[in-house]
Parts: sequence; structure tokens; C-alpha cells
Amino acid sequence: MNLLRPVMGMLGLAVGFGLYAAAGRYGDPVASILIGLMFVALGGLAIWYAKGERWIQVLGAVLAIYGVLRMTLLH
Repeated sequence: MNLLRPVMGMLGLAVGFGLYAAAGRYGDPVASILIGLMFVALGGLAIWYAKGERWIQVLGAVLAIYGVLRMTLLH
């Protein structure tokens, strides 16, 4: 069993929640823009990392679209 994968997953979750909380400390509209950019980056990285996994590419696209909406419409 490869233990590095679950450890990296937990570390990634911790970093993600930490960044989300740190961005939330700024007032609107800065917080919405920062959080939206994080979702766009996460979606873009998921699309890039997927390499043929269609459902991960779709999930990445949904995350990126949500990020754009978060920055523009969903304050």
C-alpha cells in the first residue's frame, strides 16, 4: 500500500481549507475574487492532471465555472 497518496491528500485538504479561511478574512469583494481564483486554479489543475479521465475533466470544468461565477455574480 502506498501511504504517500493518502498523506498528500490530507495535506492538500488542510492547505486548501487554510487558504479558504485566510481568503475569507478579507472583506468583500476581495474575498470573493480570491476564493473564485482558487476554484478556477483547482479546476484548471484538475483538467490538466486528468489525462483522459473524462469525469475528472468534467469536475474540473465545473469547479472552474463555479470560480468564475463566484468572482462575478455570487458575492
